[in-house]
Amino acid sequence: MKRDMLGQSDIEVSAFCLGTMTFGNQTDQTEAHAQIDRALDAGITFLDCAEMYPVNPVRDETAGRSEEIIGNWIARSSRRDQVQLATKITGNGSVVRGGAGYDGAAITAGIEASLRRLQVETIDLYQLHWPMRGSYSFRQNWGYDPSGQDRAQTLDHMAEVLDALAAARQAGKIRGFGLSNDTAWGTTRWIDLAEARGAPRVAAIQNEYSLLARLFDTDLAEVSVNEGVTLLAYSPLAAGLLTGKYQDAAMPTGSRAAVDLASGGTGKLGGRKTPRAMQAVAAYHQLARDHDIDPIHMALAWLRTRPFHTIPILGATTLDQLSHQLDGLETQISPALRRAIDDLNRQWPLPY
Repeated sequence: MKRDMLGQSDIEVSAFCLGTMTFGNQTDQTEAHAQIDRALDAGITFLDCAEMYPVNPVRDETAGRSEEIIGNWIARSSRRDQVQLATKITGNGSVVRGGAGYDGAAITAGIEASLRRLQVETIDLYQLHWPMRGSYSFRQNWGYDPSGQDRAQTLDHMAEVLDALAAARQAGKIRGFGLSNDTAWGTTRWIDLAEARGAPRVAAIQNEYSLLARLFDTDLAEVSVNEGVTLLAYSPLAAGLLTGKYQDAAMPTGSRAAVDLASGGTGKLGGRKTPRAMQAVAAYHQLARDHDIDPIHMALAWLRTRPFHTIPILGATTLDQLSHQLDGLETQISPALRRAIDDLNRQWPLPY
């Protein structure tokens, strides 16, 4: 598999990443370890996690379990030198740490806790799960209002966090720094401040990106290209919508939507499962049939055609699902198909 550098850092990773947010909930440890082994067999050496995982639902009592499962795999396999590990500290408003989010002290403590759970001495990429000032991610773009933000307070907070990250890098506890669910303005400010303070520069930003979720295509794409920031694209299959498994009102047993519904949620995949989204999925599946291509493979391969550096994060509940994705990683998108995808995006923009 092709290998890439994360942004302007010296961190080399595989061209695809394995997401682990189901590890410890929908995916038990045995299956999770099998997924990591299968991914490595396919050349994927880059693993992404977060201190609050597993999800669906996120619970304080289960937070950290996904990291622990990865740590147990590392201890069992003795293959730490073959993988690159990314994890995240949780932002404010979550169930972790009473919803307090992060500051310099929390960063220092969070890194130590993740290192302990992962059973390693160094985290390759340490990310902020979402900005403390607020975010338009998670379908919040429809009512996003940044007018209450305090610029000076935000910059002071960034400086404090960057100093903690610089100390962690100096101590050898992290190699690189990344954002998640952040904006063009936020990303450039983190970069400017990091350069001024001699702190780790933003190497990557992990935002949602797929055929159905293309908010990254404008301002953030420009930042990515000009500032050398890699997009780690999460939910590349739109939380499973692009597989087609939810079409015609289907609710597969054990699926993310079914588990959420059984746990008291809406089963709407965090607001993604809308009538327009289902129509858009039908259109993309018809396009895949017209071009004789597997729709899952099309959705993943398309991400690698973007005009900015993109590493898709593969996510699967089961080993069979992961294997299906891996089977199509060499799929190519023809110029004609690429143009047809752009045409469909104009017909079905922002379906959720």
